[in-house]
Amino acid sequence: MANQVGLPAALSEYIREFSLREDEVLRQLRETTAELPAGTAMQVMPEEGQLLTLLAGLTPAKRILEIGTFTGYSTLCLARALAPGGQLVTCDITDRWASIGADYWAKAGVEGRIDLRVGDAADTLKTILAEEGPGTFDFVFIDADKQGYPHYYEMALTLLGDRGLIVVDNTLFFGKVVDPEAQDVDTAGIRAFNKLVHDDPRVEMSLVPMADGITLIRKKAPAGE
Repeated sequence: MANQVGLPAALSEYIREFSLREDEVLRQLRETTAELPAGTAMQVMPEEGQLLTLLAGLTPAKRILEIGTFTGYSTLCLARALAPGGQLVTCDITDRWASIGADYWAKAGVEGRIDLRVGDAADTLKTILAEEGPGTFDFVFIDADKQGYPHYYEMALTLLGDRGLIVVDNTLFFGKVVDPEAQDVDTAGIRAFNKLVHDDPRVEMSLVPMADGITLIRKKAPAGE
């Protein structure tokens, strides 16, 4: 999601100048996405994409699950971070936008690492769990329909291995989470998700005021380990 947390323009530009290392393929995909209706608002900031690459690389992730593909900017960032021989499974309700990203995945040479699953994410996750069992992913990124976040989180925890990492986008949701007038289903979904994670003893977590709010969630090891 594009710039939502308030920073002076000069400071934002400074951070981008001295932090961002976006290459030509990513830049082209971002600019192509920006031409779509609401494209800038719906894709992750390039700084966030870079953070995803760093976090997935630190895991290090052999298998990554992404819930919400859009045009695949974050998909590309995550695919580049995979450990050798790794795979990224990305889910979206349609391949309309992901087909745009596929050209850039090929340009970056990572298309062979990406498995795009098209359909309702809840059904897709259920199928993955039935086929592969629990604990089969090292890293999960959630950036899909907001009312579905509590369910996606529970499924992600089941599919995540011990000490795996979940990263969740849009957890401040344009600041609407603190607006009492905002009672739409998406804002309600984010509020429910934030409370669920904050109160969950199974994980360590931190809500980072970057982009539109990014929540980092680390699954605790079983007791006694």
